[in-house]
Amino acid sequence: MSPFQGYRGDGVLAGVRSRKRVFASAADEPVTAAAPKRQKRREEPSLDALPDECLFEVLRRVRGARARCASACVSRRWLALLAGIRASEAVLAPPAPAVPDLNMEYLGGEDDDEEEADLMDHDGDARERTFEGKEATDARLTAAAVAGRLAAVSVRGSHPARGVTDAGVSALARGCPALRSLALWDVPQVTDAGLAEIAAECHALERLDITGCPLVTDKGLIAVAQGCPELKSLTIEACSGVANEGLKAIGRCCAKLQAVNIKNCAHVDDQGVSGLVCSTTASLAKVRLQGLSITDASLAVIGYYGKAITDLTLARLPAVGERGFWVMANALGLQKLRCMTVASCPGLTDLALASVAKFSPSLKLVNLKKCSKVSDGCLKEFAESARALENLQVEECNKVTLMGILAFLLNCSPKFKALSLVKCIGIKDICSAPAQLPVCKSLRSLTIKDCPGFTDASLAVVGMICPQLENVNLSGLGAVTDNGFLPLIKSSESGLVNVDLNGCENLTDAAVSALVKAHGCSLAHLSLEGCSKITDASLFAISESCSQLAELDLSNCMVSDYGVAVLAAAKQLKLRILSLSGCMKVTQKSVPFLGSMSSSLEGLNLQFNFIGNHNIASLEKQLWRCDILA
Repeated sequence: MSPFQGYRGDGVLAGVRSRKRVFASAADEPVTAAAPKRQKRREEPSLDALPDECLFEVLRRVRGARARCASACVSRRWLALLAGIRASEAVLAPPAPAVPDLNMEYLGGEDDDEEEADLMDHDGDARERTFEGKEATDARLTAAAVAGRLAAVSVRGSHPARGVTDAGVSALARGCPALRSLALWDVPQVTDAGLAEIAAECHALERLDITGCPLVTDKGLIAVAQGCPELKSLTIEACSGVANEGLKAIGRCCAKLQAVNIKNCAHVDDQGVSGLVCSTTASLAKVRLQGLSITDASLAVIGYYGKAITDLTLARLPAVGERGFWVMANALGLQKLRCMTVASCPGLTDLALASVAKFSPSLKLVNLKKCSKVSDGCLKEFAESARALENLQVEECNKVTLMGILAFLLNCSPKFKALSLVKCIGIKDICSAPAQLPVCKSLRSLTIKDCPGFTDASLAVVGMICPQLENVNLSGLGAVTDNGFLPLIKSSESGLVNVDLNGCENLTDAAVSALVKAHGCSLAHLSLEGCSKITDASLFAISESCSQLAELDLSNCMVSDYGVAVLAAAKQLKLRILSLSGCMKVTQKSVPFLGSMSSSLEGLNLQFNFIGNHNIASLEKQLWRCDILA
């Protein structure tokens, strides 16, 4: 049979019989009902008939994000082929002709590069995408990668049956070679192969966060180290396959590394941490080590080679002793250290803390949490040595008492601004006050939270020694009453700006009235959540005295519709955030008053009250610019 059998041409090719073209009208040859209707329909040509190799050549010539997205929607086969096209394999646009095409200019002259911007996210930055939970699948990740131009991708969790695998990560690498940030959280099916593809294509990667990926090992990190020299931030958490060799490779190859966070990796020890810190001594500024099997040797290396470290966090390091902290401080390498956090490290003792303060002249913030061996003994020396210290946070350090804090305040530097004491059982009333009470005029922020032994007597002392407070947080101090709070208000020479009294259930309207009368011109944030003795009288005082108040939390207070009406009627009051959650006396009668606050209100919490869903819907129409939580 001739290969041209059935060709309908004009008889030009030899061996093919020519046919005459017949033009007939409906009148010349009418079609009757009895006429045969069976005709062999000619199949329409389709690109799907092409083999993958040919279709690949077609698709790699598709230019522009809009066209690629449209092509990806045709079928899963097209999506898979588009995902396999590397940026280096795509055919670029031809050079512009020397003489412009007037026809194209007349038709509009579309610029593909301008049109493809922001195609993926019309309501935000098209260069950032986040996939969470059931939405985190290979298909979704591949579809986002096809359009390209993504600079930051975050995958949080994974679909239980069709989760993200190496295929999706590889498609992302091929479609987005300019990727700068990648976060993979709890993606158990991603292995070293996926990271190797990222390393092979995304040479500009600057931030990598791998959390809960048990199949990622040192091989994947070595590939990243070799392929991503621009890496600046690395986070590895709960990756049981990661050990020391991967961290060593990162240190050798990533000279620009600035931040590293290694958490709960059972096979990382002194060799990995030391190798990483030694190789990045000139650039590494932020280090966080938590839940690792490192010893004093790692801290010694940090103290000697951490010449650029400004932020250091050490948490749950049971094998590190007092000697490790002492050597780290005396190595004299932490001259630029500004922020240090130590949590659940039994090796941090009074001697170790004093040494850190003595040999870290730039230290501005110290956060101590669950350090059971830190006591009052070192606080005086610590205050005398840390002359640049501005912020001290102490949480669950039960050997620290109020006497130690008073000694610290008596000797602290004039730069000290903020003190936080949280869940410290030792912070309680003292039997006899010291002979000399300190006066810390530099202190601007004070937090005493969930310290059950702290009562009115201690609060009165605080008022005397801290006359310039602006921010006060007394959350969870159920034993504090008006008798202790009123002296604090009166002794405050500077205007209070932020006051949090969450859970101070024994405070009454008298305390709130005194507060707003004395500091109403400066007060911007007031939280009275759980203060069950607060009634409409406090709201009346607030409406009369507060002119700068922007946030007010009245959750679980005894305020009623009358109090809401008083707030709404205050002309000078411009609340942005208002919480009435759990206020059982607030009913549907408050709806008109809340609706009249539409000019300023941005957030409204109406959970657990008697307003009703129908009234909430009506209120949403009136406060269309406000986020209502109900």
